Amino acid sequence: MKNFTLLLYTYFLLATMQGIAQNSPTLIVHNAKIHTLDHNNSVKQAIAVADGKIIKTGTNSEILKLKAKNTTLIDAKGSTIIPGLFDSHMHIIRGGRFYNTELRWDGVRSLKKALSMLKEQAERTPSGQWVRVVGGWNAYQFEEKRLPTLDEINEATGNVPAFILHLYGHAYLNKAGIAALKIDADTPNPSGGLIEKDTNGNPTGMLIAEPNAYILYATLSKLPELSNEEKVNSTKLFMSEMNRLGVTAIMDAGGGFQNYPDDYGITTKLCEENALTVRMPYYLFAQKAGNELADYTKWISSVEIGDGCDVPSDGAKRFGKMPKMEYHVQGGGENLVMSAGDFENFDKPRPELSPAMEGQLKAVLSLLIKNRWPFRIHATYNESITRFLNVIEEINQETPLDGLLWFFDHAETVSTENLQRIKKLQGGIAIQHRMAYQGENFIKRYGKKAAANTVPIKKMMEMGIKVGMGTDGTRVASYNPWVGLYWLSTGKTLGGLKYMSEENILDRTTALKLFTQGSATLINLDKDRGILKENYLADFILLSDDYFTTSEDKILNIESKLTIVNGKVVYANEEYRNYAAPQPKAIPEWSPVNYYGGYQKN
Repeated sequence: MKNFTLLLYTYFLLATMQGIAQNSPTLIVHNAKIHTLDHNNSVKQAIAVADGKIIKTGTNSEILKLKAKNTTLIDAKGSTIIPGLFDSHMHIIRGGRFYNTELRWDGVRSLKKALSMLKEQAERTPSGQWVRVVGGWNAYQFEEKRLPTLDEINEATGNVPAFILHLYGHAYLNKAGIAALKIDADTPNPSGGLIEKDTNGNPTGMLIAEPNAYILYATLSKLPELSNEEKVNSTKLFMSEMNRLGVTAIMDAGGGFQNYPDDYGITTKLCEENALTVRMPYYLFAQKAGNELADYTKWISSVEIGDGCDVPSDGAKRFGKMPKMEYHVQGGGENLVMSAGDFENFDKPRPELSPAMEGQLKAVLSLLIKNRWPFRIHATYNESITRFLNVIEEINQETPLDGLLWFFDHAETVSTENLQRIKKLQGGIAIQHRMAYQGENFIKRYGKKAAANTVPIKKMMEMGIKVGMGTDGTRVASYNPWVGLYWLSTGKTLGGLKYMSEENILDRTTALKLFTQGSATLINLDKDRGILKENYLADFILLSDDYFTTSEDKILNIESKLTIVNGKVVYANEEYRNYAAPQPKAIPEWSPVNYYGGYQKN
């Protein structure tokens, strides 16, 4: 009895000490313009944080009174603070594994500069490796308003193999790359793809999606990978790059050639070491045509939704140990069956999906819905969405969705009729800024009138459909969320073409809410994030410019000076470098990241 009494006393003492500690902030940021994004769009001066949560926001004097002996004080010097950005559709797990290998043309405003970077990188790339530019750019961002030629690429790269991906429309291989992959006059075209040949029947180096992008990412998958140590370093640096851009959470949408669980080893290891700096719920993406149902059957029997290394033990919760970053299976998708892939290649006509699609999709969706697995479906075109909804409605009659989380990805040309059907089924939509990169090509094929309503954002929101914003980085559009915020609030492409109708252009606050609260609503996480208020997650960013007042073109240059995730500083620029651990160099040494970084500032 005596031992029990002592144990009980110890427990209550620890609980009391924990309560006192929770009332004492570990971090206070003051002298700021804090846009809380609450219902009143309140602006505060200071914010106090403890145990990964916000204790209080208020005036400088109110919050500084809470300062304790061990509180870290950070002076924002009048800068703007907003909640951390939540990308509802990105490929961070795959992107992290390859980040150190890639030369990014994202944000480069001159083709001359891009080709110069290509030449410099080729000169430092060792034998056996490739120079690769993997998406995130388009012709219209360049002042020259054109694509590079194969002659220019060959001249810049010489004998070093090179692969350059342009959206999901085509890719360039230089002569050394053609030789390295042993592509010749007899190499057959894959289904839905074209290996361009010259008049002598020899490959030119142009790989074209017609419209299937498989030829592009299948070729990319043949390039050499990094070592395990290099992948860990690469993933850490890619997360830091996302933190630099103000991103604190990402829903990973899977991706081609990203096999579960093998290709998740790096991020799983980092989660176990509590080394993730981005919240990362992820979806399982079927990889092989004909094997999708077997894969989901296997995954459902071995994986529980929401389980992962991010869940602390009861003891850890009780004694106040900080929970690890969210990292767990969130559901199935964005690819559920290969026959449902309607690739967003606006250079080519819309693909006609196989008549077998409905039966294959129904089998997988029935399994997911029966087992209460959330799902997401890649759907570019309204015609595809109509057929997908037919399947979902049929299943709903047999096995009611009954509030199960699900949403479409992309939905560029969705009709009002189909929006009504989505609303009735309580579905959501994750949109991305792909039209900022493909608006001009879309107009060439479908006309200005159709483009003006692509994507019909206001209609979605007016109907009360859950809408979250993302980027679809890294291979089609750039992973930079500020391109998305520019696109939402101006209706312009990266080339400066204002194509969107006024009725679809959002004010800056509404746009920002789609990239914070909106993304969280898609998976019912909006009860503790996306707003800077008491008891919400301490995920916020200190901006390099005032997003709400700066000129529209300068939105593209915004980044974070200081990024806080779970109450901890995970990124700091030079001005605040004392508050964060220094970043390691990229390995291998020749990595383009060591010379150019990631997204290039204008």
